[in-house]
Amino acid sequence: MSFSRPLLALILAQVFLHSCMTGVRVAAPLLMLRQGHAEWAVGLLLGLFAAAPVAASLHAGRMADRHGYHRPMRLAVALTAGGGLLAAAAIWLTASAPVSGWVALDALRSSPRSGAFAVLCVAAMLCGVGANVGLIVIQRSAGRLASGGGTEITRIFSWLGLAPAMSNMIGPVIAGTAIDAAGFGSAFLALSALPLISLWWMRQVPVEVSVPRSVGGPVTSAWGLLRTPGMRRLLLVNWLLSSSWDLHAFLVPVLGHERGLSASAIGLILGTFAAAVAFVRLLIPWIAHRLREAQVLTGAMLTTAAVFSIYPLATSALAMAACGAVLGIALGSVQPMIMTTLHRLTPWQRHGEALALRSMTINGASTLMPLLFGVVGSALGAAPLFWMMGFAMATGSVVARRVGRLPVVENPVVRT
Repeated sequence: MSFSRPLLALILAQVFLHSCMTGVRVAAPLLMLRQGHAEWAVGLLLGLFAAAPVAASLHAGRMADRHGYHRPMRLAVALTAGGGLLAAAAIWLTASAPVSGWVALDALRSSPRSGAFAVLCVAAMLCGVGANVGLIVIQRSAGRLASGGGTEITRIFSWLGLAPAMSNMIGPVIAGTAIDAAGFGSAFLALSALPLISLWWMRQVPVEVSVPRSVGGPVTSAWGLLRTPGMRRLLLVNWLLSSSWDLHAFLVPVLGHERGLSASAIGLILGTFAAAVAFVRLLIPWIAHRLREAQVLTGAMLTTAAVFSIYPLATSALAMAACGAVLGIALGSVQPMIMTTLHRLTPWQRHGEALALRSMTINGASTLMPLLFGVVGSALGAAPLFWMMGFAMATGSVVARRVGRLPVVENPVVRT
């Protein structure tokens, strides 16, 4: 049975941890805009949520491999909750209370808008790093719950894949409701309390028996994992799929604006995509035994290429929503398959580092690709971007097909 109380604890831990980050990611830019900051500053702030984890991912992976779940998870909770509290402190900086006498605080209070911006940037980095550390630790621990081979791993990561969809709804809803009811300060305080709930669920996750890292072979650099047969191929596929996700989120508002669609219609298109992602992840636990990783990845990439080829031709909100639904089913199906393949390729004592490399790939794409999309889109428009990414996905499907022929590392069941 792949669904268990420890798995439920991991899912809820990610939901509450990630909800804090997504809520702050919505509330902080709103606060900056209301304070009169420029759009470039808001863009910089949003970029820090993804850029900061790139630098911290490998350290988080090594920490997870060395200490298991509990100690790194406490750090993740502290960082994420601390980011929420720091964002609340940005409200205090804009108040008109007298200076404190502390040099550092006086310097910030002397220029409230600049001080608030600096504090929000630090809060964004803390929330981004904390949520990413938690994600790596949770994914590593989830892989260790499987004892029935690749099919069970796929089912576990299908269930775990529901957590981001839930947190992407919970965090912004709490942020928006609290802002309207009691202001930004209360919203940030409410969000910072969410990661603390993860501490209670931590008790349901078994404690790993400490095993020296040298058991699985000589200690090598994390970058040496890139020489693992198939690892670079898998990360390339992961990068293309992640970039397609970012491209859709970036271009749907642009394309909708060009079509003269309302904000609610654009929101409906993006909501349809998110609902399709959640729907397909609900199905995978029951049909995982009929799916092979390479087949799903190849099919998803070819489907994405086909959708991208016709997306710019859709002129109505209904047609774009239909494209979004098909795209959501395709892209939503791949994360469990990527995670299953990653665990099968990597020695068990280095799963944390392998997950960190994947996290760096995703966060790097989320940081750099929207900038590239903006430059190319400004020069060529939305349609050529869809078609270029569709061509890249069709070409990348050849690489995805070869994933099924990769050698599998025989990993033991880890003692708890």
